[in-house]
Amino acid sequence: MNPFFKKFLVVHGIEYLILDSALTIRKTSEGVNRFSDSPGPIQVNDEVGLAFPELIGVEDLLQEVLEGRQMSFDLKSLSRFTEAGKPVYFDMYVVQDDQVQGQQLIVFLEDVTDRMSLEQRLVQATNETHLLLAALFESKRYIEQILSSMAEALIVTSETGLIKKVNQSTLDLFEYSEAELLGKGISQIVGIHQDLVKDFFLSQIDRDEPGLAPVEIVCHTKTRKKVYVGFSCAVIDVSAADIPDLVYIGRDITDRKRKQQRNLAQSATMRILSESANLVEAVPKLLPALCDSLEWDVGEIWQVQMRDGGGDYLSEVSRESEQQPDCLTCLQLWHRQTPEWDGLHQNRKTQLAEGEGLPGHVWASHEAVWTADLPREAIACPGTEYLVQAGLNTGFAFPIFGDASETEPLVEPSSELLGVIGFYSRDVQTIDEDLMATCSAIASQIGQFIKRKQAEIALQESEERYRDLFENASDLIQSVSIEGRFLYVNRAWKETLGYSEADLERLTVFELLHPQSKPQYQDRFDRIFAGETLDEVTAEFMTKSGQTIFLQGSMNCKYLEGHPVAIRGIFRNITERIRVEKALQKQQKKTENLLLNILPEPIVDRLKLEPNSIAETYANVTVLFADLVGFTEIASELSALEVVELLNLIFSAFDRLTELHQLEKIKTIGDAYMVVAGLPTEREDHAEAIADMALDMQTALSQFNQQSEQSFSIRIGIHSGPVVAGVIGIKKFIYDLWGDTVNIASRMESHSLPGRIQVSETTYYLLREHYELEKRGPIAVKGKGEMNTYFLIGSKSEF
Repeated sequence: MNPFFKKFLVVHGIEYLILDSALTIRKTSEGVNRFSDSPGPIQVNDEVGLAFPELIGVEDLLQEVLEGRQMSFDLKSLSRFTEAGKPVYFDMYVVQDDQVQGQQLIVFLEDVTDRMSLEQRLVQATNETHLLLAALFESKRYIEQILSSMAEALIVTSETGLIKKVNQSTLDLFEYSEAELLGKGISQIVGIHQDLVKDFFLSQIDRDEPGLAPVEIVCHTKTRKKVYVGFSCAVIDVSAADIPDLVYIGRDITDRKRKQQRNLAQSATMRILSESANLVEAVPKLLPALCDSLEWDVGEIWQVQMRDGGGDYLSEVSRESEQQPDCLTCLQLWHRQTPEWDGLHQNRKTQLAEGEGLPGHVWASHEAVWTADLPREAIACPGTEYLVQAGLNTGFAFPIFGDASETEPLVEPSSELLGVIGFYSRDVQTIDEDLMATCSAIASQIGQFIKRKQAEIALQESEERYRDLFENASDLIQSVSIEGRFLYVNRAWKETLGYSEADLERLTVFELLHPQSKPQYQDRFDRIFAGETLDEVTAEFMTKSGQTIFLQGSMNCKYLEGHPVAIRGIFRNITERIRVEKALQKQQKKTENLLLNILPEPIVDRLKLEPNSIAETYANVTVLFADLVGFTEIASELSALEVVELLNLIFSAFDRLTELHQLEKIKTIGDAYMVVAGLPTEREDHAEAIADMALDMQTALSQFNQQSEQSFSIRIGIHSGPVVAGVIGIKKFIYDLWGDTVNIASRMESHSLPGRIQVSETTYYLLREHYELEKRGPIAVKGKGEMNTYFLIGSKSEF
């Protein structure tokens, strides 16, 4: 071989072999042994296949190269391992020796270990990148599914408050499309509360505190409807530039807030009315309280005015005539302190005819009126222009009737109308039936207050009128001195309690009270002397015949020259009502006990609060199915009544065991019994509790057989796992379980043997430390294929 060529091979790390026509080695380079697969060094005259087995079987191809019929033959990426276990890769090239044409072959061996290692690393890195990208894609898809299924609104913004992402709940709540929100400021949703967003951001960035507590914000939808949202906020770092994003989670609390507002409005109405002498005095407090609590911007209250100027029901003048009302007069207008509303007083009418404005519509129809579009209403309804000019959009007005009551707020169209209350808002508000019902109740309170004040004023006009009224009243009326001596009682009082005038001269009111009512009654006396007026007082009195009656009513103090001189009380006999209520409570208790025998107590409590379907997932429970073997044959020889009595005796014993082990019986189906541990109250020993139950069931059935001379045996199956439990439907509902765990437990029972307790492999692993179990081996289970099962023998403590 040319010496220059040899130097070229050495420089490039290439070794070589020279083979004769018989493929015998004639010559080698010095470093060729590191590519050899033979245990020893390569020797001249060795067959090349001993050192390079890769050439065995390709002799025909080598012969073609030797004879010049093929230019070359090569093998790529051959490998060997050094004594240290490191891989060596090389490429083999076979060509004809030009100097001895047709007689010799030259085999070149090129070390490609570095290249192959690099390629392998590149391939591995590529595969890892592909796996990472796939995982990222799956993670993104999973997160998107979570976000789209969230019931709460989710908004992601940049540091500056620009919206970057929203979920479907956000779009549904605020009535925007995704395109209308992305890239816009969050102030489009939170409005004037955008400073709160900055507070969220600063508290999170400083890391001095975990973030503000969830706050409740008034927001507006695209159509300007008002919604209440409880927002919480968190910061997430997602960019290399360490610029965080803000994540807002908002829950729609509109219903809860409105319920609170309605309760607040009713309590404020009751408080203000109880503190006021008449409606003229109450209105300046009442309108602001109602508008603030119900969040209306403007409030009005109108009174019915008679043709002759009389009939002012809302002031201190009592109604003595039957004239027809002529107009509505505005008694009070209130609005929030906003500059654009300063002209409301100048622009409005102070009197409205029937059918004019929302109050006039209410007057004409005797029904509440709601409009969410005051500008459109103003076209067909004169008298509302001043509201439209002030920028108000929604209006609501409702009547005040004189014969409404708290229990019967709805009255006939012919009922006496005393006035109208109107509320207005610049926000667009859809009709709220609950609010209308609340306002009807408030109107009833006001109507009762007006009528009560009319009666009080009328009583003050004439002492004779007082006497006539009291004597003919069906209520029980009394007046006693500060010492408790009777000054006056009406006829109804004497007829109800049975005392004569002579009896009352020598008795005090405290002597007629039931002993358990005396401390409370004395306390009320002290409070009335201190200036309180008690509208709801209940006391137990003793009649002359010794019976106990319950009286309920109001009490107030009469003053003379600033000093208390008497306590006046007006009561009604509620004895029958108390009796009925107690009977109802007793019956209700029986009904509740019956319900507790059907459903678990936590489920009963939930159904009382929300009478809807209930379904909850429990991750770790154990289900037991039991079946009486041979019961069908025995039952065929008995009457239906005897069969039921027999089953009742057996299942009653099982029920007692269920209570003993604190388990939840689900149901019985024919002669099958189903019970579960781990719900509705979770417990860690659910498998052990069911195991003890199963063993006790065998013992109980054995004792029953001895006592009744029967030969029943029981087949039991047990499996552990997750289930869904709850109550569905609206009639004849039961507490039931669903899921694969229930199916497998049923299969464990149906594939078990009489007198044996078969458990699944899952339950076996939960019981094996404390219980003796016998391996049954794999069995074919319908719908599941082969499953390994075990027989429960007993507790290890018994062996």
